[in-house]
Amino acid sequence: MNNILLGLKKFITNKNTVTVIGVIAILGLLYWGYNSTIQSQVKPVRIPVASQTIQPRTLITDEMITYISVPSVSVNTNVMRSSSSIVGMYTAVNTVIPAGSMFYSDVLTSKENLPDSAFTEVKDGERPYALNVTTASTYGNSIFPGNKIDVYMKATDENGQIMVGRLLAQVEVLAVKDSNGNNVFEDSSENRTPATLLFGVPEDVFVLLKKSEYLKSTGVELFPVPYGGTVPIEGDLTVDRQELVEYIESHTVTFSDTIDTNGDNINNSATPQNNLENNQ
Repeated sequence: MNNILLGLKKFITNKNTVTVIGVIAILGLLYWGYNSTIQSQVKPVRIPVASQTIQPRTLITDEMITYISVPSVSVNTNVMRSSSSIVGMYTAVNTVIPAGSMFYSDVLTSKENLPDSAFTEVKDGERPYALNVTTASTYGNSIFPGNKIDVYMKATDENGQIMVGRLLAQVEVLAVKDSNGNNVFEDSSENRTPATLLFGVPEDVFVLLKKSEYLKSTGVELFPVPYGGTVPIEGDLTVDRQELVEYIESHTVTFSDTIDTNGDNINNSATPQNNLENNQ
């Protein structure tokens, strides 16, 4: 028994034996580490992807998300791994997420951080319209997003009488912007001057408002009045909306339409009737 123990002791303390055992141990550790790394890289992980193509400035909902399993090595650090961190976010400006694509943190943003987040408030079937205003016409910059306003129109008829009437009623202001397109009430540290009120209107009303812009040189003026407030401009005649619409239509002519690839009318160009006649 003693001879056996003595022989084992000599074997273990032999330098060559120690070297061989050390090499084997190192190789074993390297194999284990390499195998563990490979397994962790190819191990499938479940991540959310787009179930449909998502356009820019779109609110992400549960219906737009599905899950797939992919090797973890294909998932970058900026890939969103949970739907809870995606739902309620918006796609960034000029960003389209294709169906089947992963969600990346740099293409999603909150509603507040959208450069023109007010556009997301425009209802389906409506178009955003920017009404030119001044500090005076906004009652000392006292018209705020969320306020309801009436849009009045002033014009001069064929007899030289000034007509004033309400063209739009109870329009909700979505944003108040300065001449640089910044939200006036976004940063109280800056003294921003209102230049436009943004709100949504149906297509036909949008075209009507754009036509009225071409009549500015003839004295037509659109101005906001807080809903239920007193009209600050008096005229010789108080007219109803239909008379204002007829005035705009009779003094403008739509002379060109821009058609997109789907055949939808996306732009109506108008000119004052008298200008068109003078150019003929």
